[in-house]
Amino acid sequence: MKKKIEHSMKINVEYLTRVEGHGNIVVNIKEGKLEECRLDIVEAPRFFEGILRGRSIFEAQHITSRICGICACGHSLASIQAAEDALGIAPSAQTVKLRKLLLHMEILDSHILHIYLLAAPDLLGVKSFIPLIETHNKVVRRALRMKKACNDVCDALVGRHVHPVSAIVGGFTKLPKQKDLDAMHNMLTGIRPDMEATIDLISKLKFPEFERDTEYVALISDESEYPFLGGDIGSTDGVRLDKKDYKKATNEFIVPHSSAKHTKLSRESYAVGALARFNLNYEKLHHKAKETASVLGMKPKCINPNLKKAAQLIESAHCLEDAIATIEDLQNNGIDYSEEIVVGVNEQKKIPVKAGNGVGAVEVPRGILYHNYEIDDDGIIVHANCIIPTNQNLNNIERDMKKLVPELLAENEKSEEEITLALEMLVRAYDPCISCSTHMLKVGFIDK
Repeated sequence: MKKKIEHSMKINVEYLTRVEGHGNIVVNIKEGKLEECRLDIVEAPRFFEGILRGRSIFEAQHITSRICGICACGHSLASIQAAEDALGIAPSAQTVKLRKLLLHMEILDSHILHIYLLAAPDLLGVKSFIPLIETHNKVVRRALRMKKACNDVCDALVGRHVHPVSAIVGGFTKLPKQKDLDAMHNMLTGIRPDMEATIDLISKLKFPEFERDTEYVALISDESEYPFLGGDIGSTDGVRLDKKDYKKATNEFIVPHSSAKHTKLSRESYAVGALARFNLNYEKLHHKAKETASVLGMKPKCINPNLKKAAQLIESAHCLEDAIATIEDLQNNGIDYSEEIVVGVNEQKKIPVKAGNGVGAVEVPRGILYHNYEIDDDGIIVHANCIIPTNQNLNNIERDMKKLVPELLAENEKSEEEITLALEMLVRAYDPCISCSTHMLKVGFIDK
């Protein structure tokens, strides 16, 4: 039996489920007034920025890919981009094309994971995806089939999806053969029916109705393509900054209840991720993605954070079709295998090392990921900074929660259990990767 709301109520969700990492929801209502409303990030820092100091710039992408098992390729690509920026290297057009293909696969893989296995249980009224194995077996198999295709394409491109090995500074140590391209094409065209079925399924589900206007931040570009791998930092409030000015965009600050820092830009908070990209770059989506948006009733500017799942599905349709088109282009025009870098053999391709400071800015599933490295004359990292999408979203999540709770309290028929679930669903809508977002803090002690 549901417990009805009284004038005072405390909600304490320890270790929120179906998110990566450890976070707690804390809400305290006293005599009808909201006194506390927080998302506590309780996970310990992982010291990756400290680990990078003293290491070669050519090792960085292999180290930082370990920050996340979901966005391993995204971290690797942001790291490589920062290293190339510091060294003054411009990757070839073929290298850029293959990197975009890799990023498309990781984004599609992560979005499918979130839509089906992490978010769908909320919309279907179950605690996890495990009961769906029995009640919706074909749906679960569809999700796993789509994820497997993405993983297999990543394997062909960079050796493996989790912690890739062949994507390095300057290019790739192994380029896909014609048979690899054919296999990738078959795998991706083969899941087109699954994508259509996913769109049909999600279009029939009801998302919570909640809106809060905020600033949305994503990469923007003057180019015609939907920007994932390059461009400037842009916002729906009209901000446009070069990626080297990322600190002006993020403005990180510390809050006492979180081991992950918070951020803000033009307003008191901002959001990154699929919904931000959709709001800023809708016109550049593939026509199949725009058709998906129409089916889902989505158009910019959308300010319901629960519809991030719909934005992820729209991007999924875009990534699938753009990836297929990229592979077809490579099939038709061939691959220049002279660009393949065999470490220790291709001495003519040895990259000259110099001191520098480089920034990588890449759109990964949860939003803009920044890597910044300063290196010395020997290519050794003397300073590193990584700003993760989730810690850019945390401040915004809390402000969403602070608006949502009073609205739910105004609905007298809502039970404490229903309010708790609504808060959990809101946090999960952001698909947070909490372990990635925890940072080492530099503390200065003052003698008195």
